[in-house]
Amino acid sequence: MAVSVAQVESMALLSSDLFHDILGRLDGTTLASAACACAAFCSISKEEKIWENVCHSLWPSTNRDDVRSLISSIGGFRKFYADCFPLIVNKEFSVSHWDTYLDYPEGWDEADYYGDIDEFESISPSDFVSIVDIRYKDKAIYSKVLWGIPDSDGFNGWFHNCPFCVDLLSYSDGGDNREDEVTLSVLDGLPPITCIERERKDGKLWRELRDGIRLSWIIVNKKVKQAANISSCIPLGGQRHWPTDKDFLIRFGSILPAKDILPCQVVECILVMKFRVILMAEGEGSQTTLKLTELSMQIEDMEGAHVNGRNSLLVLKEALNCRRSKNYSEVLESCHIYSKVQSELKEEKMRNESHLDRLCILSGIAAFFTFWYYIL
Repeated sequence: MAVSVAQVESMALLSSDLFHDILGRLDGTTLASAACACAAFCSISKEEKIWENVCHSLWPSTNRDDVRSLISSIGGFRKFYADCFPLIVNKEFSVSHWDTYLDYPEGWDEADYYGDIDEFESISPSDFVSIVDIRYKDKAIYSKVLWGIPDSDGFNGWFHNCPFCVDLLSYSDGGDNREDEVTLSVLDGLPPITCIERERKDGKLWRELRDGIRLSWIIVNKKVKQAANISSCIPLGGQRHWPTDKDFLIRFGSILPAKDILPCQVVECILVMKFRVILMAEGEGSQTTLKLTELSMQIEDMEGAHVNGRNSLLVLKEALNCRRSKNYSEVLESCHIYSKVQSELKEEKMRNESHLDRLCILSGIAAFFTFWYYIL
């Protein structure tokens, strides 16, 4: 007990400024844990300035004046971190009974499926803000803030029905387009390569890129004052040499709810990042350089079909209320379950089509013999 009292007295002698300095150096997870240590830490950890610094270090885009104002208007940096640091987890679907959700209710068509048209009309593309940051080996290499959904002026026209897709590198804030030119080189930690053929065999550059890259894509709805990170942060998969030997495609994303929006109940938000080798080294390989050529978001249903603009806005709004987790393995598990269900449905569909083909062939043969029987 004497030791405890001594520790408390020694802490009381420390200045509040020192406490602020100590806690201000922590990341968000450690800061939240430190807040449980004592009343002094708990009080300091509630200050917005500390959480603002945490958000700036994790998401450089939040350091912009307009983004700071946005975050303040939706509840502050502490709430923003609590909403956006945990990743979306959605495992509320059944593998064995999924096929019952693939069709609209009997007697309904797509237009009839949406019961509350007022809810849809209350959603505007201008309500959404995308806050995007890319890191490679803990170094920020790209930041972008996109206000609204681009090219959605014809909201009741083509955007309403066409496949939803946002390609960040296709849109500029009106300034110099060079801000979207992102390159990685050996100076950033990439291994040098002297030959694409050798890279095709050992895949060293691909592994370094896949293991080191991180993506955060935060969606904010200004109207409802909610935010969520729709990225998986760590890559879910990818493809080497697509569509050429010099391309590397990396896929991120999350599983989002679509209950009462689409029959499949859940959809996949797919975030695609594509790099291309634009310079290879000669000799020692000190000039190996990759360029970011694509960074896009799209939403697909269980059958792999692109979701249109109308439904995508509803899905994004619903995603802001999703369950979240700080455990990446749980996030990865939800994506694997979705992929498993998707594969099983694809196989089932192929089997049904095969049975239907055989039935049509047998029916044709039977009709053929019946026809010749009556003729002869």
